[in-house]
Amino acid sequence: MSVMAIVPARAGSKSVPDKNVLSFHGKPLLVHSVDHGLAARNVDRVLVSTDSPRYREIAKAAGAEVPFLRPDALAGDLSTDLEVFRHALEWLSEHEGRVPELLVHLRPTYPTRSPADVEAAVELLRSHPDADSVRSVTLASQTPYKMWRLGPDGALDPLLDTLGGEPWNRPRQELPRVFVQNAAVDVVRSRVVLEDRSMTGRRILAHVMDRFHDIDDWSELARAERAFLPRPEDGRTFAFDMDGVLATLVPGDDYEQAAPFAPAIGIARRLHEAGHRIVVYTARGSLTGRDWTKTTHDQLRRWGVPYDELRFGKPAADYYVDDRMLSLASLKDWVESWDGTRSRDHEQRVP
Repeated sequence: MSVMAIVPARAGSKSVPDKNVLSFHGKPLLVHSVDHGLAARNVDRVLVSTDSPRYREIAKAAGAEVPFLRPDALAGDLSTDLEVFRHALEWLSEHEGRVPELLVHLRPTYPTRSPADVEAAVELLRSHPDADSVRSVTLASQTPYKMWRLGPDGALDPLLDTLGGEPWNRPRQELPRVFVQNAAVDVVRSRVVLEDRSMTGRRILAHVMDRFHDIDDWSELARAERAFLPRPEDGRTFAFDMDGVLATLVPGDDYEQAAPFAPAIGIARRLHEAGHRIVVYTARGSLTGRDWTKTTHDQLRRWGVPYDELRFGKPAADYYVDDRMLSLASLKDWVESWDGTRSRDHEQRVP
């Protein structure tokens, strides 16, 4: 049974410009989805459908097929997945004389899925010939049985009333569990797309996941970024920018006037205590021509910044804490989450 993964990646995002090629842990977002498709052992081909020549080159460099550019008419804000997938299948039929039996929908906005998720969804549909598609879902954080429509006269009308007995007044634990599609991976039969003109068909199976990291805005990018952070015991290298992260920015590049930025220094200390390596890097002197080595060492020692190396220039590291990759806010939330977990584990061990 032939299987093709399709990564739709148009260039016209309004909420976050060029969202599909934003850097996420060192690679454009769409490349993560290409990688997942290529790594899945039961996927034969990975195709990227894009309207952008630039995106096309990025995708090809990552190993995807990009045999055509999507027409502008299919790359607007209101363009549907069905239109995009039908266009790809019609192109394949016309130029190759055949289409794959199964299509895997890998959205570039979900970089934290794993190839195992892709393989499991494909295998689920393969093993159920009576099903039309598989859709990944996550347990919903809110129940629709307690949701309402607001009428023009200000009256509330229940969104769901299929259970009877006023479910909106019942304990949540008594209500059915509800799942929400999480946009990680969908698999559909090509005949459903072409003949039924649907991305799901009638019988849809669930690939249940425990996370929801689809990216539609900057805050969701930060949350997905935090999901990629290592466990403290992994012992990674964190590179902290000096000015604007550990130190305040100063006018005129007079770095002797810089002041410590306590929140960032506190995070560096906690990471160092957890066994991670801290490298401080800076571009000081690139404009002034002055050697700022002694001043920078003195400031780091005086401010109590733990560091294993000071580098003038950008070092090799697992994570960069600056204005271009890993935000201080993301790192702060992760460290605090880990601290809370560590405290709970300690309490459980103490009799």
